[in-house]
Amino acid sequence: MPNLFQKINTLISANLHGLVDRALEGNSVKVMDEYIRQVERNLEALEDSAATVGGTVRTLKRKYEEFANQAERLDRDIDTLILKGKDDLAGAAQAELNTKQELAQEYYEQWQSQEKQYRGMLDMRLKLETRLTTIKQERERLRALIELAETKKVMTKTIVSLDAIANVDDAEISGLADQIRARVDREDARLEIAQMKLGEEIEEAVGGGMVESQLDERRQRLLGDKG
Repeated sequence: MPNLFQKINTLISANLHGLVDRALEGNSVKVMDEYIRQVERNLEALEDSAATVGGTVRTLKRKYEEFANQAERLDRDIDTLILKGKDDLAGAAQAELNTKQELAQEYYEQWQSQEKQYRGMLDMRLKLETRLTTIKQERERLRALIELAETKKVMTKTIVSLDAIANVDDAEISGLADQIRARVDREDARLEIAQMKLGEEIEEAVGGGMVESQLDERRQRLLGDKG
């Protein structure tokens, strides 16, 4: 049990600010979770021990009260025996009274000692529960803070990425634009060539038809005149 008390005193006296600082440095609440597990484990052990000691306190108190009541009755009986002149019985009763009083005193002292220890354990339990409540609250605040920091970090990375896109070197942008324009120019040239070929074919077809029409007119005029 002394080892248990030492562990609990260590947990009670732990520097919570130090735990918070280490959690912030590690960007994790693991160090606080480990402390919480230790507190809960030792708190459970303390409660079991306190229940045992508390039971012993009640037993010792009951034993003390039993012997104290017996001694009180014997004390009254001795007075009665003396008044009745029964000295032998009074002497035996006195010897028994001495024994009862000694036992009552022993039980009283043990009861008081265990009671003190029991009260001390209850006090330790209260302090440990208070520390547990405090560290759990701080853990939740710290967890929220770490999550907020992570969110901001992601947002910062996103913003940096957007800034990187927005701040691309002008030469790079110009190069990309020139490549696009070059492809467009080539497509325009192909279209122009195709249009030119089509125009030539149309012109050729139209021009050929005009010559033939002119010849037909001549044939009609000449042959028709002869006819």
